[in-house]
Amino acid sequence: MENRMVPEERMTAQACSGHLASVEDAIYVIGGKWKLKIIIVLQESGNIRFNELQRKVEGISARVLSNELKDLELNGFVKRVVHAEQTPVVVEYVSTDYSRTLKPVIGALAEWGKTHKIKIKEEMS
Repeated sequence: MENRMVPEERMTAQACSGHLASVEDAIYVIGGKWKLKIIIVLQESGNIRFNELQRKVEGISARVLSNELKDLELNGFVKRVVHAEQTPVVVEYVSTDYSRTLKPVIGALAEWGKTHKIKIKEEMS
């Protein structure tokens, strides 16, 4: 399975710089070991409580999950829903509409990851 690159038009230095800055901004917001995993679980699970989210994102500590959720909430990817009318108070997390704009990006990354894994396995054998 060989993918041949189709030559693309060369970018101007200014366009390239802008492109790199945009990619850097995106990676800053969703990069790291946990953020995309959390976003994916939230998109697939709907409303989910903290402990259940921690179980589904295997290997993450409560402290790291808490920090990542705060960061994702600040960037508009996660909404924290507090049900204060219940005793004890129930806190759930849900992905936002803005978070769901990442679905095509996540799908493309998943497809690329699958293709890359196959490529590496073929090269090793």
